[in-house]
Amino acid sequence: MLAGNFFAFLIIALNCLRLLRFVDSKLPQEEGDALQEISSTMGTTYWKFNADSCQVEMVGLTPKPPNGSESSIDCDCHFENNTVCHVVRIVLKGYSLPGMLPPQLFKLSYLREVDFAYNYLNGTIPKEWASLQLTSISLLVNRLSGEIPKELANISTLTYLNLEANQYSGVVPPELGSLINLQSLILSSNQLTGNLPMTFAGLQNLTDFRINDNNFHGVIPNFIQNWKILKRLEMHASGLEGPIPTNISLLNNFVELRISDIDGPSQGFPLLENMSGLQKLVLRNCNISGEIPLYIWSMKNLELLDVSFNKLVGELPATISAEHMIFVFLTRNMLSGNVPDSILKDGSNVDLSYNNFTWSSPEQHACRDDLNLNLNLFRSSSKENGLRGVLPCLNNFTCPRYSSCLHVNSGGKDVGVNDDKENVVYVGDGEVKGGTAEYFNSDENYWGFSSTGDFMDDNDKQNTRYTVTLPSSNMPEVYTTARISPLSLTYFHYCLENGLYTVNLHFAEIQFANDNTYRSLGKRIFDIYVQERLVEKDFNIEDEVHMAQKPLVKKIFNVSVTNNLLEIRFYWAGKGTTRIPDRGVYGPLVSAFSVVSDTKLCSNGGNKGTVSIIIGVGAGAVCVLILVMGILWWRGCFKGKLGREDTKELELQTGVFTLKQIRAATNDFHSDNKIGEGGFGPVYKGQLPDGTAIAVKQLSSKSRQGNREFLNEIGMISCLQHPNLVKLHGCCIEGDELLLVYEYLENNSLARALFGPERTLLNLDWPTRLRICIGIARGLAFLHEESRFKIVHRDIKATNVLLDRDLNPKISDFGLAKLDEEEKTHISTRVAGTIGYMAPEYALWGYLTYKADVYSFGVVALEIVSGKNNNSYIPSNDCVCLLDWVCNLQKTGNLMELIDERLKSEEVNKREAETMLKVALLCTNASPSIRPTMSEVVNMLEGRMNIPDVIPEPSSYTEDLRFKAMRDLNRYRKDQSAMTNQTQNSTTIHMFSSSSTSAGDFYEINPEL
Repeated sequence: MLAGNFFAFLIIALNCLRLLRFVDSKLPQEEGDALQEISSTMGTTYWKFNADSCQVEMVGLTPKPPNGSESSIDCDCHFENNTVCHVVRIVLKGYSLPGMLPPQLFKLSYLREVDFAYNYLNGTIPKEWASLQLTSISLLVNRLSGEIPKELANISTLTYLNLEANQYSGVVPPELGSLINLQSLILSSNQLTGNLPMTFAGLQNLTDFRINDNNFHGVIPNFIQNWKILKRLEMHASGLEGPIPTNISLLNNFVELRISDIDGPSQGFPLLENMSGLQKLVLRNCNISGEIPLYIWSMKNLELLDVSFNKLVGELPATISAEHMIFVFLTRNMLSGNVPDSILKDGSNVDLSYNNFTWSSPEQHACRDDLNLNLNLFRSSSKENGLRGVLPCLNNFTCPRYSSCLHVNSGGKDVGVNDDKENVVYVGDGEVKGGTAEYFNSDENYWGFSSTGDFMDDNDKQNTRYTVTLPSSNMPEVYTTARISPLSLTYFHYCLENGLYTVNLHFAEIQFANDNTYRSLGKRIFDIYVQERLVEKDFNIEDEVHMAQKPLVKKIFNVSVTNNLLEIRFYWAGKGTTRIPDRGVYGPLVSAFSVVSDTKLCSNGGNKGTVSIIIGVGAGAVCVLILVMGILWWRGCFKGKLGREDTKELELQTGVFTLKQIRAATNDFHSDNKIGEGGFGPVYKGQLPDGTAIAVKQLSSKSRQGNREFLNEIGMISCLQHPNLVKLHGCCIEGDELLLVYEYLENNSLARALFGPERTLLNLDWPTRLRICIGIARGLAFLHEESRFKIVHRDIKATNVLLDRDLNPKISDFGLAKLDEEEKTHISTRVAGTIGYMAPEYALWGYLTYKADVYSFGVVALEIVSGKNNNSYIPSNDCVCLLDWVCNLQKTGNLMELIDERLKSEEVNKREAETMLKVALLCTNASPSIRPTMSEVVNMLEGRMNIPDVIPEPSSYTEDLRFKAMRDLNRYRKDQSAMTNQTQNSTTIHMFSSSSTSAGDFYEINPEL
């Protein structure tokens, strides 16, 4: 009690002394006025400053400051014999101020430190700041954008610069290399590109350097050897590639060395023996092979070792003398031998999952129940041991029964969910607190999870916060809780019947806000694997639904279970913010999931409730499908060169529907549900019993070409899953009916939205157009470079791009698609496609490579910018199509005239528009070798890659082969018009073997393009 009173008295006394210091001192009026201007520019609603005491009495958007906010103005009153004070430090932190960074700071000529962290400020750093002698600038967590101003290099006194968690893009100015006094440079979680400037070699006073979560290029530079006193280095998913420079061994002052998720060649373990002060070592997913050096296990100060997701081999030493080591993450390597007792220290956290250790029998030390540590042995022994890997420390296990479904409420309690009018119980795992190395197994329903990793930088070495809850929400209960993980989270279900399954993953971002505060600026990114297959790369819940605290269901179809075991893994690859709204908020988050058989009713012996079959078919039904196709061929339904081998070679991993189901879904193909008509046949909207909206394409009995394309479409698209590709739910072959069942997309085709009839036009603002363009590019990049089968689409055009409810683009119509045989330079093939979108080398000579799709994409990009159709827009007699006009505009330097006049000029980001136009021109270059790959297109559109200075040659546009087909088509139209006195509207003529279906056919009867 006395100690408490003394402490209170001391605080009061210090405040009194502080006030007395100001009795004879005075802050100049102009500095008080400048503070008023600064607060106003930053967007404060309330501001009250006492110049006599140099204290902020009120600031922010509300009279009461937000929780965790901090404000202070520090004055130095030792000027002019202690009669004058000057502001030397400003802290306005955690107020979510919505304005801009104040250029008026230059009026505070004695200012040395600025901390505006955790606000909602936009714009960039004012150039006026360069006139100050600042030593510290912290702008952590704001909305600052553009390029980092090179004028910062003029602040030669700067020792601390923190720009983490903003939206800066472009290259880092090499001028910053002149800041020789800089000690801390923190640039994580931005969108920076290019190489690290060579001038950074001169930053020899650096002690802290962090560039996580960026888009840098090139290898980790050798010049880091110059940073002799560096104590902390962080390069998680920076974009830089390996190998880790060997000269890193010259840096002996490291306390934290953290590098992860880098591409590059295989490398040995870096030489770190002289880093005696090292406390945290993270070398995760760096393609490191060989053995872990013995000296690692004797580092006296080492607390955390994470070398997971590498290719490390060998055995762990029998003796481990690193006495402070409490976190050991070795998951996903090839380590072998016995698990030594010395690694199983009290209070430690050890993850040995996914390795080749000798199987731990129940009698071994690692399997004792009384161990006082977190130990994860999931799959720690070789997969040759079957279920032993999934169920460590158990003797031979035989499944007493097999289930066909599982429903789990991640991070919550048991909860009933109405699913297709039936109550399904989602079993909760919220009682399992989780941990840094957690293995949980529910032997009642034969499922569990493996969780790996520590939330770093949260100052909590014993945290168990691996579940989160949203206290108040209008969302269904299953979305108000979630399980989180800082690194890797694997759910598994064993004793599962073999067959095909649909996995439904439920998400809702409940750690970020939807308001205009810094709490809304978080970015959570992770990868999703199902059965060890990457199904979602750089998955972002908010990007999918465009807001936080909104439910999302991701369906993964055709999941094959062959060994009675299913695994769903979520992995954090170093991307996204890590300090919003607080330190340590990052990594995978999942609300719930379900696993449902495609062929059998839900039965697991322990779950209460059932779930209906929604979409799907088992392996037996696939065989029936192939058999029926064979019969159809035998009866002569598939004409031409199509034979038995054509059907056998298709990977028909799609759902089979009965004609009865389709008739019920479309109300017996009622005319009111007819939404399109094309060469393939009519298209109908339908609804499945579970409420899923579908689009059904019906093959016309008169269509000969459609038979082959029917098989081609199933064979191609059923193998593909990507957010920017239309999803094929299944098909129906019954009697004379051939039907394709797709997801229904509410906003029709891009062509209809851009230049269809007036009643169909959509108001596509500039950000939406850019997003659509990038989405199409991502879809094509997946087809060309990322999918298991490399595919050339052959008919990319605006009518074959569909838009979902949120205007996300999805490429459709794979009837003409071709496999791209990588060992061949090109394919010589029958020409098929649409005039105006076909690359010249393909249209004229049948020379087909993936660069033909690149050309088509370039045309579509021009249509997106201009809002005009390439084939129907003829501005003058000198131009035959939109692309021809663009080439003329480029020659005269008037490219920006192309921008759609329906877009308000103030809404268009001129730099983005110019980028898109330059990329489009590059893609439509007459020479295939000059055209970029689609992954390069994505990088250029997103600002991660510079656009090469290559443009269509301005000579002889009139002789350009790209426009020969269009001139022929125009002459053909005129001839037809003269013969029939009618207007020919089609952009495709049969001499070019056009595609028989298109996305435009889905929803538009009698399209007017």
